[in-house]
Amino acid sequence: MEFSIRLSPCHLLLLSTLVHAVLPVYSIGVNYGTTADNLPSPKEVAQFLKESTIIDRIKIFDMNSDIIKAFANTGIYVTITVPNGDIPSLTDSSKSEKWVQDKIKPYYPDTKIRYIAVGNEILHWGTREQIDNLVPAMKTLHEALDKAGMGDIKVTTPHSLGILVSSDPPSSGAFRPGWDVDIIKPMLEFLKDTQSGFMVNPYPYFGYSPGNDSFALFRPNPGFIDPATGKKYDNMFDGLMDAIHSGMKKLGYEDVPIIVGETGWPSLGEPWLTWVNVANAKSYNEVMIKKSTSNQGTPLMPGKNFEIYIFALFNENQKPGSVAEKNFGLFRPDFTEVYDIGVMNGTAPKRQPHGPTASPSSRPESGGSEGSSGESQSKSAESTTYGHNGSPVKVSSVGATIVANIDTEGRWVVMNQIVADLVMDDTSKA
Repeated sequence: MEFSIRLSPCHLLLLSTLVHAVLPVYSIGVNYGTTADNLPSPKEVAQFLKESTIIDRIKIFDMNSDIIKAFANTGIYVTITVPNGDIPSLTDSSKSEKWVQDKIKPYYPDTKIRYIAVGNEILHWGTREQIDNLVPAMKTLHEALDKAGMGDIKVTTPHSLGILVSSDPPSSGAFRPGWDVDIIKPMLEFLKDTQSGFMVNPYPYFGYSPGNDSFALFRPNPGFIDPATGKKYDNMFDGLMDAIHSGMKKLGYEDVPIIVGETGWPSLGEPWLTWVNVANAKSYNEVMIKKSTSNQGTPLMPGKNFEIYIFALFNENQKPGSVAEKNFGLFRPDFTEVYDIGVMNGTAPKRQPHGPTASPSSRPESGGSEGSSGESQSKSAESTTYGHNGSPVKVSSVGATIVANIDTEGRWVVMNQIVADLVMDDTSKA
């Protein structure tokens, strides 16, 4: 016996709505770095992400044409990065238009280019010339895209949290004097006008200390109350995001969306880095997926989903620096998961995880050349400053962020103050 049911357009719409209500639509991004000599081809990566995962967007740290081509017709969004050294030239409209014709048009619209990131953490690492030309280059590049009929591609630029001068409590969040009005305010105006987002790279991992492990990893803890707002904070990520939000609000642009361009937690490190392990990496990145999809928001931004790009897609065995720097990946080069956070869509057979493998490069370390846009260009510095209670705090700059071993009283917020102090002592450069 056969039954046939005819549904009117109204019934179909209702059914579609119910399906979406029952089945959540997942959206999560990853940073696809390539500082390794053992990674699969871009074509294999694109096929894997499309067929076997819920990952629907990637961010790359350069203009790698092989990667951009590989993601054509996959439906996966791609964010590409303009090399830092190209920024001054892109303020010239003719050069910007040629750049768009040469670098973007050959791949558009087959590859769904979502953002063009102009440089990487320019206010943190850039030269004076790059900093001064950042916003003009963003504007000119947008105009060139619009003129070429590609106005749906948004322009932004990623920031380290060194742009903050204060973040304790989150309601006191403010941008560094000199950058706030001269650079960040016009940037926010541009992002608002073009319906783009303000991209930041919050890393609770770099603010970890033995006394705040639960606070950094979203585990139960007493938290603290922001006296200015009465809002309670029980995790570092929310505090960092709300400090950024507060800084934007002070400039009148709290409605510009915040994009999380990088965040993550390594799964393997040196033996003395006891907080660097699979359990903590899994715990942190599982919550990042929730923050991206479940309307959790933050105390000052309730109910919001954030566009989040986890760092990183793969472990990268040639990254300079510590073992931890090489082991931020969700996957190994053979596509096995380092740990399960639910990004596999079930269509591919899962191989048993066998623990992350440390692959420190035996080759001499080499950073990117001036003007290149590498993944959090590695620089190192060490100094001693003091927390709220006068206890010494040792700080090391690793990549684009500051590692701070902070006493329990000083909490994570001291780390952010230190970041701001260490990023640029010479405020005349701003």
